[in-house]
Amino acid sequence: MNLSLYGFGAREEDEAWIAVDCGMMIRQDLPDTPLQVPNQAGLDALGIVPRALVITHGHEDHIGAVAWLWPTWGCPIHATPLAAGLLRAKFQERGLATDAIRVIEPGEAIEVAPFTLRFLPVPHSIPESCALLITAGEHRVLHTGDWKLDPDPLLGAPIDPATFRALAPLDLVVGDSTNAPLPGESRSEGEVAEALEHTIAHCEGRVVVSCFASNLARVLAIGRAAERCGRRVSLMGRSMERMVAVARGLGYLDDFPPLVPSNDLGYLPPEEVLVIATGSQGEPRAALQRLARGRHRSLELGPGDSVIFSAKAIPGNELLIERLKAGLRHLGVAILDEFNHPELHASGHPAREELRTLYGWVRPRHLLPVHGEPRHQQAHREIAESLGIRAPLSPANGDLIRFDGDGLTLEARHPQPPVIVSQDAVAPLPGLGGRRDVGGRHGSLYLAVSVAATEAGGWTRIGRLMLDGGDAPPFDEDDFADWLDAALAELSAETLADLRLALQPRLIGWFADHLRRLPEIHLQLLAVEMPVVGSPG
Repeated sequence: MNLSLYGFGAREEDEAWIAVDCGMMIRQDLPDTPLQVPNQAGLDALGIVPRALVITHGHEDHIGAVAWLWPTWGCPIHATPLAAGLLRAKFQERGLATDAIRVIEPGEAIEVAPFTLRFLPVPHSIPESCALLITAGEHRVLHTGDWKLDPDPLLGAPIDPATFRALAPLDLVVGDSTNAPLPGESRSEGEVAEALEHTIAHCEGRVVVSCFASNLARVLAIGRAAERCGRRVSLMGRSMERMVAVARGLGYLDDFPPLVPSNDLGYLPPEEVLVIATGSQGEPRAALQRLARGRHRSLELGPGDSVIFSAKAIPGNELLIERLKAGLRHLGVAILDEFNHPELHASGHPAREELRTLYGWVRPRHLLPVHGEPRHQQAHREIAESLGIRAPLSPANGDLIRFDGDGLTLEARHPQPPVIVSQDAVAPLPGLGGRRDVGGRHGSLYLAVSVAATEAGGWTRIGRLMLDGGDAPPFDEDDFADWLDAALAELSAETLADLRLALQPRLIGWFADHLRRLPEIHLQLLAVEMPVVGSPG
């Protein structure tokens, strides 16, 4: 759910804001797998209305919420051709006019006073991904978006080192942390293409390859491999069909083999069938799930057939994916995935050496690590600090951060209760500062926690966790207590007020991940002295 806001100017005077990306996520852990979009409550509280929405690339976690949130802004939307085409399709589905969507080519620049933004092409798993050079006043900031250093990206050109060296030195990089803990460099899409062709050539029955619809380089590699192995290609999944149609219209898949309608697959010998399907993350409504349950109207899988997962499991989806694979195994299908064939997938994000290379080119003075979990951000900070780059913060959702001559400073934290898209409406769920005018209450939960500061700089819980759930939805209290202990140990707040401020958004995140509806949460922190082990009495 990427949504970044950049503001420049004196607060409440000549301050101006732009938004970068506006994505959504699928909550597969909740009943009916609803969609979650960014919470605008913090923007409303600060009086922020973006003058423009700028899109870095066309992945759902960067554009998926635009059609839901943009109508409240009404500003111009700047996107490269592929992302613009995908946005137009989304707008037309929801009956929105597309006049605000403006196409900009990679490498070009726009002005949204007082900002100048240049779109810098970077390799990723979808064409036309761009980093943004954002200039305002004397500040020069690089917002990397999603990227990697790929010498053979299949679609698009490799990154141009000269372009990025010309930016040095930069004041700040707002950088992708997703693979920061991983050594070396991410695998090239060209290597994956070779591995896919080799693997498919050794499959005997029907082959289904599941990947993200937006990974057009992978889709192209699968299509080429199928053709070279004497197989006919069919697409399954609405998002896959839409993505391929938009990309073809822009000339990205000119050498993609002719498609066979899925209804005609039953007439082909098994060894001539290859299906590219959605559903690698175990999505209940996706094509691969229907195949695993034997409920697809056009194709049945059985012994001798193979399913290739050319996508890595997104954290949180493991249980759904395992259930999907169990269904496929029950049918006698061979499964090839990231565990037994890691060469069949490549990440679209930079590993450790790629980060070092980029920072050697642009020589930033400061880093703000974004994307990923706290451990990814911490690994990113350690890389930066080893290069002499200042990286004092690991931001959380809802953080308001000031960047000026003194560097990066956390100004405030704005709670981010989940906002669920349901029945063509955006409804924020109440809890910990969420608006209560939509959706009503869903019970109350009272938490009282006795805490003490530790010598290691964090906090620890003393005694029993006091919970009063009342009419709140049930949850695993032992699991929550274990999570709370780990969260407290990582927080280095100096006062109870600071601790509450730091703990609050994390509480929202935990309950949002474990409950379908958030209750009103009341948190009380009590300070006690750390007991001394072995003291008399």
